[in-house]
Amino acid sequence: MNTEKIRNLKLLSNTLRQNIIKMVYKARSGHPGGSLGMADIFTALYFHHLNLYPKKPKHPDRDLLVLSNGHICPVLYAAMAKKGFFPKKELLTFRQTNSRLQGHPHREALPGLETSSGPLGSGLSQAAGIALALKNDKKRNKVVCITSDGEHQEGNTWEAIMFAEKYGLDNLTVIVDRNKIQIDGETEEVMPLKSLREKYASFGWGVVEINGNNMKDILTALQISLKPRKNPLVIIAHTTPGKGVSFMENEYEWHGKAPNEEETIKALEELEEQRRYLE
Repeated sequence: MNTEKIRNLKLLSNTLRQNIIKMVYKARSGHPGGSLGMADIFTALYFHHLNLYPKKPKHPDRDLLVLSNGHICPVLYAAMAKKGFFPKKELLTFRQTNSRLQGHPHREALPGLETSSGPLGSGLSQAAGIALALKNDKKRNKVVCITSDGEHQEGNTWEAIMFAEKYGLDNLTVIVDRNKIQIDGETEEVMPLKSLREKYASFGWGVVEINGNNMKDILTALQISLKPRKNPLVIIAHTTPGKGVSFMENEYEWHGKAPNEEETIKALEELEEQRRYLE
């Protein structure tokens, strides 16, 4: 991957981060921490890895993205708008009455949404079911499921992990946002997850572990996911919650809190300074 491509993707991720801040501020609610932390991965997925058709969102050859941790939908909406699924000006209706951009994604509200999500722990089961159906139909569509690390404290997540391995779902890639925070604090204090690498490997999955805010690492992992294999693959992405905004980074309080006007101005100034450095 050449440096110019990586630079352009970093610029796109900066755009997504600025839009996330604007959306959550305007709504006076939302989840900026995880959304900012996952901006690099969503950029790589939407503008490099996934075959998507914004003008024909139900195209039979499209790849499918399932967002299990639906509370980070600001980054999903920002990527979808930039990709052309709906007008960018609609981002500022996020969480407003009658908006298509609900606080958790509703499948029938927007073109390009594959599932509804809100209750944590359901997305991997949905993605595994989709992947099995495609495999049975001998289709080559990729299925990517985004999950939080906190969801791995729930039993139904591990049921889906067993299911995917049993049926050899080699068309399924799971990306775990390993940011180590959840709404009540740090994951390792709330309910320790310890080594997700060891856990997934013991369940028969292929495992790749990366810095989820390093674009080169992300692209390399996604390239690995395209290689022939006989089992599902998990990419454990260590991300910084609140990435790009100094006062939000690694602070679990920003899991689900909107910035005030002063904080919004400061956040956008920091992100704009990072953008000028990239340009």
